[in-house]
Amino acid sequence: MEMPLTPQLIEAEFVARPNRFLSKVKIDGEVVDSHVPDPGRLKELLFPGARVLVEPKSGENRKTKFATVMVYSGAELISINSQLPNRFTRYCLDNSLIPEFKGWKVKQQEYTFGKSRFDFLLERDGHEKLLEVKSATLVEEGVARFPDAVTSRGRKHVLHLADSITPERSAAVLFIIQRSDALSFEPHWGRDPEFARALQASIESGVELVIYTTHLQPNSMTLGDAIPYTLEQENA
Repeated sequence: MEMPLTPQLIEAEFVARPNRFLSKVKIDGEVVDSHVPDPGRLKELLFPGARVLVEPKSGENRKTKFATVMVYSGAELISINSQLPNRFTRYCLDNSLIPEFKGWKVKQQEYTFGKSRFDFLLERDGHEKLLEVKSATLVEEGVARFPDAVTSRGRKHVLHLADSITPERSAAVLFIIQRSDALSFEPHWGRDPEFARALQASIESGVELVIYTTHLQPNSMTLGDAIPYTLEQENA
């Protein structure tokens, strides 16, 4: 099943990224400002001349009239909208598309538990499951890696998930790889070893780890393949 996306995307050429939330793109020869809805580094994707897709935006309080939401890497279309995976996950949960979560229903979205806010609280047969969704866009030689920038919030989330497990409550992390060309997954030890260690520890403590690729078209997103993972640090 395909989740429909905004159909009015405009092709543009990436020019520069003055800060992590702002890009300059060229549309029909004119350079304009465009919001970047992903705070990651994205240096391997957003470079001068890169082919991007921007979404027109409107609103009185907006500083930009566009958002840079997708980028091509060769023929591969990649979403760089960090908000999209949560919407896509809700679509997959509601339509029972992810086998690992089949039968689980969304009890609450953006659920506050203790000092953390998790993306979903699921329920099934009197049991609950905390579910945190992470977006990954970095793929190197077929290996998806997360994060591409240090994330203290992500580290705290996965550790809190492990601490939240009880006989009546399980916990899971779902990585949505916003591209289709990843064959496996590893935490990015070189970029954020503290997150990598936290993820490793949480999985050892019982947190479930589920990872899926996706197939992107300018107007749709489809669930791809479940891919294997390695949590150990190479040459450790």
